[in-house]
Amino acid sequence: MHKIRLLLALVPVIAFSMPAVAAKSSRVQLMLDTSEADQVLAILDLRAAGKPVGDAEWQKLFATEPYQRLKVREKKIGEQFNDPSIAFADGDFKQFVGSDDLLAHRSELHSTLQRWKGADLQQAAEHTLHYLPAAAVIRAKLFPVIKPGSNSFVWETSTDPTIFLYLDPEVSAAKLGNTVAHELHHIGLASASGDYDTRIKALPERGATAAEWIGAFGEGLAMLAAAGGPDVDPHATSTPEEHARWGRDMANFDRDLQAVNAFFLDILDGRLANADAITEKGSSFFGQQGPWYTVGYRMAVMVEKRFGRNTLIDTMLDQRRLLLLYNQAASELNAQGREHLPLWSEEILKQVQAAPQAE
Repeated sequence: MHKIRLLLALVPVIAFSMPAVAAKSSRVQLMLDTSEADQVLAILDLRAAGKPVGDAEWQKLFATEPYQRLKVREKKIGEQFNDPSIAFADGDFKQFVGSDDLLAHRSELHSTLQRWKGADLQQAAEHTLHYLPAAAVIRAKLFPVIKPGSNSFVWETSTDPTIFLYLDPEVSAAKLGNTVAHELHHIGLASASGDYDTRIKALPERGATAAEWIGAFGEGLAMLAAAGGPDVDPHATSTPEEHARWGRDMANFDRDLQAVNAFFLDILDGRLANADAITEKGSSFFGQQGPWYTVGYRMAVMVEKRFGRNTLIDTMLDQRRLLLLYNQAASELNAQGREHLPLWSEEILKQVQAAPQAE
């Protein structure tokens, strides 16, 4: 699952750090570290006042944990995808912070950071626990960062769980809470994964690869967890544009499930030339919120409504069963004439060795 987790990251205390958020649950421990954003803004304030930015100010920025971890992460992602342009050096970041464009957004970045510091992220974590196995814990660092890329992501979920949050003035406190809840679901689930990786690796190579990619449907599971229930709009806190895009993409559920089904069969039948070809094709289903999100979300909703939340949570520990239980729920609806839903190929379920169907 290492490669899929790395892709999920695409899907981590010093003087400026805020104290840990007081935990209401022993299963939750959060640390909000705004040091990188604080120091970038301090440099922008000097620039706005027409004052020189000395080397000490730059070194203070480069010494922050968020900056150091971001730099390492970008280097590793660049190596993974053979794209050195992803990595950056201190000089590159100096140019970014020294740009006129970033300076023009100084005031709104200040107000956004202050608003985010007051957000109830503890509540987002507690909210996520309702969609996690009882053994799951959430131990995470939250890094609001000012950086060139506009993406937010989880990193090192198994060793030093961290969420990097792009400081975006367009993101409300409510939207921030939804994003954090989504990412914390990944972190919480990773804490309870047990021996799943070992069981997957015991499969024949092609079956193991397909089973690993089934884990990418964790994005859809996290969408449901962040929403809080199958009847809650998962984009209730989003912009109208984001909401409309989700609606359009959900309307393509049948087509997208069949496309992912074909992807799994291509893996199992050896039609994709090598690991790079598999990664390229599988990555295309992430998109902004592509089939790993939309198909995964609808499957999760159907399984929860048919079998209950506890059964859905059980599938999170072995997501091969998510496909199998979806097939059972979809077949029942099709038989009743209420739907005409596509099903996952029996050949896929056989080769990834999904567990027996629920009664």
